[in-house]
Amino acid sequence: MKKNSEWELLDNSTKQANTQTRPSLTYWQDAWRMLRKNVLAMIGLVTIILIALTAVFGPILSDISYSDQNLDFGNIPPRFEIVNIGDGNYVYVHNEYKLISVSEKGELLEAPKSKDNLAKSTKTYEINGKKVVLDYSNAKHSKKNGGSKYKILVEGKEVDLTNSKTVSNKTNVLGTDKLGRDIWIRILYGARISLTVGLVASLVNLVIGIIYGGISGYEGGRIDNIMMRIVDIINSVPSLLIVILLMVVYKPGLQTIIITIGLIYWVSMARLVRGQVLMLKEQEFVLAARTIGVSKFKIIMKHLIPNAMGPIIVSLTMSIPSAIFTESFLSFIGLGVSAPEASWGTLANDALGGIRSYPYQLVAPAIAIAITMFAFNFLGDGLRDALDPRLRK
Repeated sequence: MKKNSEWELLDNSTKQANTQTRPSLTYWQDAWRMLRKNVLAMIGLVTIILIALTAVFGPILSDISYSDQNLDFGNIPPRFEIVNIGDGNYVYVHNEYKLISVSEKGELLEAPKSKDNLAKSTKTYEINGKKVVLDYSNAKHSKKNGGSKYKILVEGKEVDLTNSKTVSNKTNVLGTDKLGRDIWIRILYGARISLTVGLVASLVNLVIGIIYGGISGYEGGRIDNIMMRIVDIINSVPSLLIVILLMVVYKPGLQTIIITIGLIYWVSMARLVRGQVLMLKEQEFVLAARTIGVSKFKIIMKHLIPNAMGPIIVSLTMSIPSAIFTESFLSFIGLGVSAPEASWGTLANDALGGIRSYPYQLVAPAIAIAITMFAFNFLGDGLRDALDPRLRK
């Protein structure tokens, strides 16, 4: 038998020095820790915050309104070529064959009046006391024969077009539409409308879906059967068709869009809440609440719904881009906000007619919609992974 002297007892200080401890985390703190590890989800969250801040403060800080028109500066792209006509004067030759006076840096100065000679395909301007002639008679044959589409003559002398250079539009960052309205400001204003529709409609869906699905799942039996058959009837008809019919009946506008989307898109939320309530209502904490006489409404709202908030938040996040896309589509087909208000859908619709000549007018709202969709989807996927314990690694 070995002696006890071969073993040494450790004091408490030595034990605690080798103990690895970390503070305990709540469910939501742990979910936030998991979400921060998801790079795409954090990119989506930051993007959504930046879009929201830009939409709120961008139009406020700008001197240009979304409805301001300047027909002289219509359909000017974000980048264009300028020609030096001498003495520090620069002009931009518009696609509609007219001259616009600009600065060397790309600032739009003025659109001088012209004397048109349709027979000779020329336009004559007076810029800073000099006679400037724009000759576009070769425009029809330039594709076949090559060469420039136009000539510029200053006091009878032809300007060398090889000295032209491309600059950015300093006055209108993303260019202008056919009415000379600033596309950048209109996109920011459209972001206000799209985000408002997405958030408000999703909150309406949340309230209706939680109440309807919670009552259906908790009551069960015949009540659950009747309520779910109503959901099946609504779900059997395409949601977009119902929204369009409601938009035709009521006057198109922002308020009508929010109401119609909110009245239809709660079906998926109700199904989700019902499933979560059916799974949770037989748990011990619910039975304990029943035994002490807690009312059904309090059990649903204070016990069942808080324990199902993870999937509900994920579904809510996923429903926002769906509502934004629906609003954009309705505005695109003419059932959205009325002019002169701007929405991403109305911007795309306005740009459709000149897509070949001015594609930037369609690209800008399309990119805005795509970035917002990706941001919300990335955030929704990250929330799903962070809030669902079964998906954690």
